[in-house]
Amino acid sequence: MRIPPSRSRTLRGGTAAVAAAALVALGAVPALAAEAEPDLGVGTIAPIKGVQAGSAFSTPLTFLNKGTDEVPVSYVTYAVSPGLKADETYRNCSYYRIPSHDEMPDSHVAACKIDQPLKPGVVYATAKPLSLKALDSALNDDLRVTIGVTEPDPDGGDTGAGDPVQGTGDPLTLVEKNPATEADRKNHPESAASADVTAANTADFALTGAELKGEVGDKVTATVKFANKGPARVQGALDESVTTVDIRIPEGTSVVKPHDFCEVITKTHYRCGTSQSWVDVDGGESYPFVLRIDKAVGRTVGAISFSGQERPFDRNAANDTAQIVIDTGKGSDTSGSTGGTGGTGGSSSTGGSGSTGSTSTTGGTGTTGGSADTGGSTTGGATPQTTGGNLAATGSDSTAPLAGMAAAAVAAGGGIVWAVRRRSAARGN
Repeated sequence: MRIPPSRSRTLRGGTAAVAAAALVALGAVPALAAEAEPDLGVGTIAPIKGVQAGSAFSTPLTFLNKGTDEVPVSYVTYAVSPGLKADETYRNCSYYRIPSHDEMPDSHVAACKIDQPLKPGVVYATAKPLSLKALDSALNDDLRVTIGVTEPDPDGGDTGAGDPVQGTGDPLTLVEKNPATEADRKNHPESAASADVTAANTADFALTGAELKGEVGDKVTATVKFANKGPARVQGALDESVTTVDIRIPEGTSVVKPHDFCEVITKTHYRCGTSQSWVDVDGGESYPFVLRIDKAVGRTVGAISFSGQERPFDRNAANDTAQIVIDTGKGSDTSGSTGGTGGTGGSSSTGGSGSTGSTSTTGGTGTTGGSADTGGSTTGGATPQTTGGNLAATGSDSTAPLAGMAAAAVAAGGGIVWAVRRRSAARGN
């Protein structure tokens, strides 16, 4: 499933009514033949790999006028994702930033006027390779280059672009390379081309849970948090959640209200996604779950873990799991039933001391019997480590079987990436 498109984004820079009126007006007059657009192409750009974060790199660009007429003036535009920026500016280019919109991340754009003719059937290249810089947050970024004869409008699509700033360096110019061959024409198929830019960098995805206390009938809110501790920003596949978080609900509790970004797998297992297909440094998601305590089972634990997409950039596994821990108390009904020989003697966690179930010492330690009952929950008898109310990874014995269950769920789902609602929709923007 994909991230749904944000609401109220279908028509930008005008209302649907205005657009409809314009279409009616166009239909009321005879259609005029549109002037043919020059057939310009951008050469295929090879992927750029192994860039060092914080360093400059360059890539050659080529262009081809595939038409039959000379093009007197053209505009070359190149845009990069947030982990990159222009390393040098050209005085015939204007630079501006387009903020994230319509499920698209930020981009830094340079629009350059090429005030020189492009002859038909001739391959042109930039006089020098295009120079870019990878920022400290670079990881999986991209470069997109276009060529056309219409001057780009920074905010023509009502994107909220910033004011353009004119470059100050030498102009971006094109030089003739050679008459185009058939191979050149195939290598310049469209007026736009893009390339992935991969930096040698890491990003630390981390999970934290919650520790709560309540009694039977109480409703408590357990907030699970996913954070990207950097140093890199992570861009996932467009319109897909950048990662997936599996949440197991503690025994003795039930979900009253899950978070909007989460899909139900079973009544005790939820899978949560992200509001965008990227996560910035220090960004992430919070998943509050309202739970009701249905049964006093003592200290009960639910596991939290990542699943789905591989994360080769994340080299710190210590914070990849967390827990929801709830102290549900020990009601009189629990201690009373445990005081008999049936409940404790039949417990798998105390089966090794079944003979003790008939002795007076066990009957006199009702609280211990209650703990044995808790031992049969997802905790496996482990005590989680806590820090300021949030839980770090504990290495609990329950992690292995739960991880196996999560893997089975992924396999059954055919590797589906679970979609979520956008943050703007959730907040009612």
